[in-house]
Amino acid sequence: MKSFLRKLFPDLHPMRLLYHKTLAVIANLIYGFPSNKIVVIGVTGTKGKTTTTNLIANILMEAGFRVGITSTTNFQVADRKWTNESKMTTMSPFFLQKILRDMVNSRCQFAVLEVSSHSLIQNRVWGVNFDVGVLTNMGEDHLDYHGGFKEYLRAKGLLFSRINRSARKPKIHKISVLNHDDDNFAYFDQFMADRKYTYGLKGGNCYVTDIEYLSTGSKFLLHMPNSNIEINLQMPGEFNIYNAVAASTVALAQGISSTVIKSALEKSMTIPGRFEQVNVGQKFTVIVDYAHTAESLEKLLELYKMDTQGKLYAVFGATGGGRDKAKRSKMGKVADHFSDVIVLTDDDPYDDDRYQIIEDIAVGIERKEGDRLWKIPTRYEAIRFALNQAKEGDTVVIAGKGAETVQAVYYGKIAWDDRKIVREILSTPIELEL
Repeated sequence: MKSFLRKLFPDLHPMRLLYHKTLAVIANLIYGFPSNKIVVIGVTGTKGKTTTTNLIANILMEAGFRVGITSTTNFQVADRKWTNESKMTTMSPFFLQKILRDMVNSRCQFAVLEVSSHSLIQNRVWGVNFDVGVLTNMGEDHLDYHGGFKEYLRAKGLLFSRINRSARKPKIHKISVLNHDDDNFAYFDQFMADRKYTYGLKGGNCYVTDIEYLSTGSKFLLHMPNSNIEINLQMPGEFNIYNAVAASTVALAQGISSTVIKSALEKSMTIPGRFEQVNVGQKFTVIVDYAHTAESLEKLLELYKMDTQGKLYAVFGATGGGRDKAKRSKMGKVADHFSDVIVLTDDDPYDDDRYQIIEDIAVGIERKEGDRLWKIPTRYEAIRFALNQAKEGDTVVIAGKGAETVQAVYYGKIAWDDRKIVREILSTPIELEL
């Protein structure tokens, strides 16, 4: 029946969207529009949303505020924290309104929400009174769902268009925080706000200079109005510098001191499943990351290509369920350029043909199977193969799922955690056949 209704009312059918909005209205009425009683910060963009969300929360907590979080990987209500196992960035209206009510009841002053394009289109965040909108960046993602990049851009813009039109809270300004370096900056800058702040590596109200890239993080000088701060960030890559500057700009907009910002950023560690290193004493490096688009995979592999003395292994697949088939070959092309060895495997195939997904990725790869390219559909076996092949000085990057604890297959969701699988394999002695 559910399959029949999906065919009758596709994702963007007006009746389907009305259904979602009706649920959101009911959820708000049940929980009493809790977002009107707390400062709500919404973080959207293609990459970096989860990390930026958590960095903003870290700075707010360092400043002494009680904070709530909803993100792709984690939830928090004041001192209570737990893992997001739903595989959704923005939850259903009933979950969202309930957790916002819990935040208010727990005397949280801030709610920091990661906001997906799907949730904006589907009205899952209807009734959420956002006070701050943050844009990380824009790249190609979910284009099959939205129908193209322009529609995807418009979906992200909904967050900012609603901010100025939503009800004001006493003494709380409506604020936009935008990536000055992003190619689509002008589109988001058109939306009105009481105050606008910009950030970047090339310019903005907050920007950085004197960047020193390290294998475990970076050092840079953060320039803010009336202050310059030296930051030693324990999170690698240029993209994490962007995330840190975005979070700092939000903190600036909330009147938080540069001393607090520096302290919070330097205490912040890599978000679980983002550039997470798994070490059980092996002589090579293992990295687990959430990268699931061509752009994020490129940044991930480029970073570790520069930092790897031996071979760079890339173990990854692509999401099924009708999601962004066009990006599969692009991911293959990126892996072909940066990786010494490629192992193609399952990601979350849902009900798609797992072998076809792999072949779609392989279209972008020039090398043939057996020539530093292996196709191993079973993710466990693919990871084990790469780990058994790796030598001292090599790096094995396992991309696509990050800190997720389930895998979506044709018959439902099964327990899965790349990090646990790696530890299990590396802790088990290899049995040699005699």
